[in-house]
Amino acid sequence: MSFFDKAKHKLSDAVDQHGEKISQGIDKAATVADQKTGGKHADKIRSGADKAKDALDKLDKKDDGDLGTPGAHR
Repeated sequence: MSFFDKAKHKLSDAVDQHGEKISQGIDKAATVADQKTGGKHADKIRSGADKAKDALDKLDKKDDGDLGTPGAHR
């Protein structure tokens, strides 16, 4: 197993265990970024946050759209 395969496996395990916390962190970062820019780029910030959550969901071995907890995704 290559280094990248091991890293992806560990990252997938982390997403399985802490998906809700990671998702909340993405939301908090997006909120702070939106406040710092005065709302000028709210649509781009939200789009980026949604894409980050989608990427995390792909790492979730369960692939059930919720990052480990119901309601955690969006």
